[in-house]
Amino acid sequence: MSSTDFPAPSLAVPDGSDAPSRQGGAAPRERPKLRLPPLVALSLGHFLVMLDVTVVNVAVPGIQGSLHVGASGLQWIVDGYSTLFAGLLLLGGGLGDRFGHRRLYLLGLAVFTLASTGCALAPSAVWLIGCRLAQGAGAAFLVPTSSALLRASYPDRDRLARAVGIWGLVSAVAFGAGPVIGGLLVSGLDWRWVFWVNLPVAALACVLTLRHVRVPERSRETGRMDPVGALLGVIGLVAVAGALNEAGPAGWTSGRVLAAFAVGAAALTGFVLVQRRLERALVARPDGRRPLLPPSLLRDRRVATTNAVGLLLSLGYYGMLFVATLYFQRERGFSALETGLALLPSVCMGFLAAPLSSRAAARTGPYVPMAGALLLGAAGFLGWLAAGPHTPYPVLLFALMTTGLATPLTVVAATVAVMEAAPAGHAGVASASFNVARQAGHAIGVALFGTLVGGAGRVPGLHASALIAAGCFLLGFLLVGLTVRGAGSRSER
Repeated sequence: MSSTDFPAPSLAVPDGSDAPSRQGGAAPRERPKLRLPPLVALSLGHFLVMLDVTVVNVAVPGIQGSLHVGASGLQWIVDGYSTLFAGLLLLGGGLGDRFGHRRLYLLGLAVFTLASTGCALAPSAVWLIGCRLAQGAGAAFLVPTSSALLRASYPDRDRLARAVGIWGLVSAVAFGAGPVIGGLLVSGLDWRWVFWVNLPVAALACVLTLRHVRVPERSRETGRMDPVGALLGVIGLVAVAGALNEAGPAGWTSGRVLAAFAVGAAALTGFVLVQRRLERALVARPDGRRPLLPPSLLRDRRVATTNAVGLLLSLGYYGMLFVATLYFQRERGFSALETGLALLPSVCMGFLAAPLSSRAAARTGPYVPMAGALLLGAAGFLGWLAAGPHTPYPVLLFALMTTGLATPLTVVAATVAVMEAAPAGHAGVASASFNVARQAGHAIGVALFGTLVGGAGRVPGLHASALIAAGCFLLGFLLVGLTVRGAGSRSER
């Protein structure tokens, strides 16, 4: 398989879609209705994954007092989830492509539910850390399979774009509401309820999936799994994610950070070599072992561009979100609640951005709203250059609101783009590669910007971080422009 095996980019609405008819001045067709039960079922799983990224943060003091956890243990309780989540994403996507996305989605719900129960009942820190790692494994099955099932449930562009918009909105709400929900549960009940709350949501998602999400047709490709590549990929991604999580508190030159980076680099190099060898061998033996992540998939410019945008986007936005939290709390003296309220305009822009991006993607294709949003975000980050020790809060609203709007606009458009670009047989692993890029960007941004703030000071570090974030979004804009230009030149030949 080569990069030419993938269809050319479709920047206009494809034939057979629900685009308005323009022939003979005919009235546009009625907009097709969106079946909600499958969307709710798949959005609930994504809700759980994103909620548990942030909901635990406010429970840390209660966990520390109840289980007598040290600083290192607390870090693994918070970051161990995202570390294993990032490490198993490719495997989760590949298993979904191989054994069925609906089956793996239900398995992910089961693992996540059991792990949440274990967290809620945890008698010790070690038990809680182990169950948090198991939650991350369940999440790695849920995210790539839910996006692949969205593509199968809503095959035309209009419905798919609208469905992804709502799916992305639910994700943004869960991420932003995590600290609020966690605070209410911890204040009114106990820290264990931040895990108990997952059970009814998972149960509802399971029932709706069994009743309303159809089993999509699986790839007819034969061949066996790639256990060596899967193992190398997991080791490499877990090691790199762990190193990035440790780089902030331990320092980039820490022995364990450098060792983890070395292990990760070696494992990922081996992973790439194995994938290339297996793909070349398929030419002679079509029934041989299949690569977990076919290199030809990443040679498709649309997939490569979307992954690069995912990394740059998360590096800039989540890195700046971390630095903005430090700025409000340590430079301005805001409490945790005041900081949450100060960041609320940024988080709440997802309510506007997700439906706006889905409508634009349905009409123009995903690349136009993606490029516009990245340019808007780059301008928004420059607004942080006005921040100082005594800057009035309204002055910062431009930066908060524009970056909060641009990020979910880009995420929804990029998700639609990767779904359209990936062949049906690799929908899960293509989605997984995009989410791996986003997780890597998130970890790099937090570690890098945290280092800048620690070395240069809070306000100078904030300004330097804002410039880097603006540069990341601008680079993403240029990559999208080159992709659209390349697609246009190929279509003219």
